[in-house]
Amino acid sequence: MKCGIVGLPNVGKSTLFNCLSNAKALAANYPFATIEPNVGVIPVPDERIAKLEELVKPERVQQAIVEIVDIAGLVRGASKGEGLGNKFLANIRETQAIIHVLRCFDNDNITHVDGSIDPVRDKETIDIELQIKDLESVEKKIETTKKKTRTGDKDAVKVLAVLEQYKAHFEAGQSARSIDLTDKEKEAVEDLMLLTDKPILYICNVNEDEAIDGNAHVDAVREVIKGEDAQLLVIAAGMEADIMELDTFEERQEFLQDMGLEEPGVKKVIRTAYALLKLQTYFTAGVKEVRAWTIKEGFTAPQAAGVIHTDFEKGFIRAEVIKYVDYVSLGSELACKEAGKLSVEGKEYVVQDGDVMHFRFNV
Repeated sequence: MKCGIVGLPNVGKSTLFNCLSNAKALAANYPFATIEPNVGVIPVPDERIAKLEELVKPERVQQAIVEIVDIAGLVRGASKGEGLGNKFLANIRETQAIIHVLRCFDNDNITHVDGSIDPVRDKETIDIELQIKDLESVEKKIETTKKKTRTGDKDAVKVLAVLEQYKAHFEAGQSARSIDLTDKEKEAVEDLMLLTDKPILYICNVNEDEAIDGNAHVDAVREVIKGEDAQLLVIAAGMEADIMELDTFEERQEFLQDMGLEEPGVKKVIRTAYALLKLQTYFTAGVKEVRAWTIKEGFTAPQAAGVIHTDFEKGFIRAEVIKYVDYVSLGSELACKEAGKLSVEGKEYVVQDGDVMHFRFNV
């Protein structure tokens, strides 16, 4: 699963990316410091896997991961190919969710492409570019769908009606994620992979002394996204970079305590991105390996088994399930069995976040 970090040039995207991935993407005070997207494969912070490791003492441990892509800064006119517009938009299309970094800090030493600090304007700049691109995609499909309606295709007539609603929505300056349609109706545009339909997390990048309470810029962003199905986090990317430079866990914790923070903001970003994609985790726990597996919310037991190997799904017989809280409180799989806390589930079982699972299959 991929999340794309987007924003105007010089808002702190690459600094945030470096903090998330410990990679060293070029963070520079000029536009287009990032041209090719940098990709980081990032573990999802989860205290549960550490507890399972402590109990099972396996040979190896594998955390769940999210892929984060640092995409080149967008400028006004990107939908028409300005700057690195076409490349930028293509990179976004390949992601499943968007992390939109907004500059909410004042610093005369760091230039802004529009000459002043206004995160609401910056947000609208990117929104408009993405909406224009989505409008183009919808208009192309309207043309092809109209041809089908002329042959008497009744399904095409229904699709055309939905497409016209999307067209009007974009022309009104709205993003696809805010349109009021049923899931069935939205299927009409699934093949278009609309940019503004992707789940979005807004990161308000602030100065160090504003990391806890934010500032007026953050308040303005919070107000303007009220109508969106979106998340917002306040992060001081510069401070996060300073934390990452510290050598030991103890030094990092001491720094955070001095700042009045419980944990690095980047951990919140990763967890929120994971939730944004509607992902959850189940575990397998044995002496060879304790591992977190990533699945979509609502996956059945066979679908969850298929994440390990397609043969597990094809030949699924049953799943043996222990709730994480039972596993931890009783201390082992054997103790859970003896206490009647291991349940045997069939093909209809919907996996719950934190389930510790063992699959029986036959191929």
